[in-house]
Amino acid sequence: MTDLQIAKTVTLEPITEIAKKFGVDSNNIEMYGKYKAKLPLNYIDKDNANKSNLILVSAISPTPAGEGKTTMSIGLSEGLNRLNKKTTVVLREPSLGPVFGIKGGATGGGYSQVLPMEDINLHFTGDFSAIEKAHNLLAAIIDNNIQSKTNSLHIDPRTISWKRVVDLNDRALRHVIVGLGGTTSGVPRETGFDITAASEIMAILCLAENLMDLKERLGNIFVGYTFDKVPVYARDLKAQGAMTTLMKDAIKPNLVQTIEGNPAIIHGGPFANIAQGTNSVIATLMGMTHSEYTVTEAGFGFDLGAEKFFDIKCQSAGLKPKAVVLTTTIRALKYHGGADLKSLTEPNLEALEKGLPNLEKHLENIGKFNVAPIIAINKFASDSDAEIDLILKFAKSKGIRVALANVWGEGGEGALELAKQVIEVVEENKSDFKPLYKWESSVKDKIATIATEIYGAEHVDYTAIAKAQLNKITKLGLDHLPVCIAKTQKSLSDNPKLLGRPKDFIITVREIEIASGAGFLIPITGDIMRMPGLPAHPSSEHIDIDENGEITGLF
Repeated sequence: MTDLQIAKTVTLEPITEIAKKFGVDSNNIEMYGKYKAKLPLNYIDKDNANKSNLILVSAISPTPAGEGKTTMSIGLSEGLNRLNKKTTVVLREPSLGPVFGIKGGATGGGYSQVLPMEDINLHFTGDFSAIEKAHNLLAAIIDNNIQSKTNSLHIDPRTISWKRVVDLNDRALRHVIVGLGGTTSGVPRETGFDITAASEIMAILCLAENLMDLKERLGNIFVGYTFDKVPVYARDLKAQGAMTTLMKDAIKPNLVQTIEGNPAIIHGGPFANIAQGTNSVIATLMGMTHSEYTVTEAGFGFDLGAEKFFDIKCQSAGLKPKAVVLTTTIRALKYHGGADLKSLTEPNLEALEKGLPNLEKHLENIGKFNVAPIIAINKFASDSDAEIDLILKFAKSKGIRVALANVWGEGGEGALELAKQVIEVVEENKSDFKPLYKWESSVKDKIATIATEIYGAEHVDYTAIAKAQLNKITKLGLDHLPVCIAKTQKSLSDNPKLLGRPKDFIITVREIEIASGAGFLIPITGDIMRMPGLPAHPSSEHIDIDENGEITGLF
């Protein structure tokens, strides 16, 4: 059966019942239909949150289809609940770009899903729409200020870094010219569109701790310079109040349920190759406030989402994870061992063994944060016993905990061994999280630390543009911010063709963007795309709805 067919076999509990399980007054939640609700921020208690055991689910370097971190996160939370550990899974919201494109949604799969999956994967509670509107409001205010003869900051259009966003894959909007049509239609200038998940406002939402913090961060967004070289921020345009008003509901995390009827929180959705790749601080703290165990995930491989989770989110919010579950698949190891994508379902011990250095590198990286790792083998039907045994022997040789998890096919039942391993790690209390670098270090030192320690690069090069931007960052007094490196998810390096565990490579920073509202800098490496395109045959071709409102073809 497909994920949607499996989801339709489940009788959902009313969200009021899920709220009671979560431990909040069902009369005070904000209902979005029968099966979705928003949680008021006053249900967060940091003292209670500090008592919760935070578990991060990450992964090795993926295949293009991904390795099932979300499915593993959901399955693990189900397994922990089966072992009588009150657990909440906290996840990101899906973007419509991948949903209608090629990768699909982000609600898990098989018998490890969050529901109602159709609603979550589509418009959900309107958070993405609010982010999109707030982002584009600032863009409209900028162009209006340039046009105005009576209320102008004299912004130099050539320096404006703020684009527009839309939550779809639309390559035709990557580069556009606005302001055409004569003197009453604005000042012509070159700009473009990013996908909504790449918006700085998405990153801001996921790092803000309350409504006023959100407003302050929105006011801190860097826009560009005046003709007199004076920096311009959103607060100079008096935009932050209206932008925050548009997001007054979007800041509240969303409560839904897992396929086994346990609470799940879904909130925020930044990509990990261009942003921090994890759900909101507010959602994580909400889950931790009301749970003994809180399971969350960070996008792509450990080198991307998890590094940013630790160095940006955890440092910003004071979080201390107790364990890292490293999602590992036999197909990904074979892929990074040189096997062709089309042959990954065929047994290939030689390619699998050649791919193990990628797993080894990610385990080493987890150790750099002083957090205990657990290898979770995400079982696929095509996995052979010999291939599974090879990974088990590898883990034993390294003294690393490992569990085989069939979360897609068996849900929480298939995650019981993994859940037991997680509980044992937490009770051993050997993790003592430490960040990789201090924010006070120089920008170059922070970039070099990540590039050499996490990616395994020999050193870092900078283009002339990036060097000039480093000087600008220093002059703006923003060099104390952490770095959120934009890099391909396909390789530990910045070259997507270098699979496995590449060595002796150079990371090239071609430019550095300022995300002063979010509170980090974005060094850009390689060819990172903020507006994806659709494939020749996008998933949208298969999605349909009948006269009774029944959706078909959604995964």
